[in-house]
Amino acid sequence: MNINEIQDEIIEEFSMFEDWMERYDYIIELGKSLPELDEKFKTDENLIKGCQSKVWLYAELKGDKIIFKADGDAILTKGIVALLLQVFSEQTPKDILNSELYFIDKIGLKEHLSPTRANGLVSMVKQFKLYALAFQTKLN
Repeated sequence: MNINEIQDEIIEEFSMFEDWMERYDYIIELGKSLPELDEKFKTDENLIKGCQSKVWLYAELKGDKIIFKADGDAILTKGIVALLLQVFSEQTPKDILNSELYFIDKIGLKEHLSPTRANGLVSMVKQFKLYALAFQTKLN
């Protein structure tokens, strides 16, 4: 699936919920289902700067696709990064760099986060794109 198809799927999933408490519960469940990141990847260099809680993002290039792994020390943050993993993992650097993330606004995520968590979300997206840029440079 491409990035836009995945975003459309997420929008559809979130449309099933009647209110934001149900959506928060769903995001928390996503966070709980996120596989734990190996301790060897929980390093300062994999720590996303600008997040209130600790979030680690690790990426590796397999073929022409990036495989992302992430973890966090706060359950809501883990859920948010799990959503981003769904969208970006196993995509090409070029597709990630050219993507417009519209699902965040469509599901109302940013407007229902505290300002510090919203800033953290922006930092997470930025880090995914920085990895994509680094791998794109390697591929060229």
